[in-house]
Amino acid sequence: MTETFHQDKTFDQINYADKVVTGREFEDCTFTRCDFSNSNFSHNSFTDCRFSDCNLSMVQLSNSKLHGATFVNCKLVGVDFSLCHDFLFAVNFKGCSLDYTYFGKKNLKKTVFESCSIKEANFTDADLTEAAFLDCDLTRTVFHRTNLEKADFRTAVHYALDPELNRIKKAKFSMPGVLGLLAKYDIVIK
Repeated sequence: MTETFHQDKTFDQINYADKVVTGREFEDCTFTRCDFSNSNFSHNSFTDCRFSDCNLSMVQLSNSKLHGATFVNCKLVGVDFSLCHDFLFAVNFKGCSLDYTYFGKKNLKKTVFESCSIKEANFTDADLTEAAFLDCDLTRTVFHRTNLEKADFRTAVHYALDPELNRIKKAKFSMPGVLGLLAKYDIVIK
């Protein structure tokens, strides 16, 4: 990956763990079974790229652009997405491990999280309007001053969020998950 601009390329089984890959542009590229764990991917641009079965745990994305990035069956443990460039930030996740990730202040409107583990993640001050958490585990994930209006939690599990500290107008919940809205009150429901 010595070139600075890549378009319509497929990267398969690339091992760039603990490497520095900065100042690159990727457009309509596919990354399959690659290891980018602990890498520095700062100041890169990923437009309409797909990551499948990749390890991006602890990858650094400072000032990187993720526009239309799709992650399928990827490991993204501990990634700080708040450091990504805000302009046109758009991501979707399916079957991913997003444990310990940070999405503080990110615009995640209409983002789909499907069949993901999102344990102990943090969405403080994020905008998740119309986002969907489909079959996701949200154990100990933080929602604080988060816009969750029209978000879909119907098939999500183990979430606890405070309706007094988050905007939840027209958000969708189902039983028994909706009880997570009452967690802070330490009440007994039978």
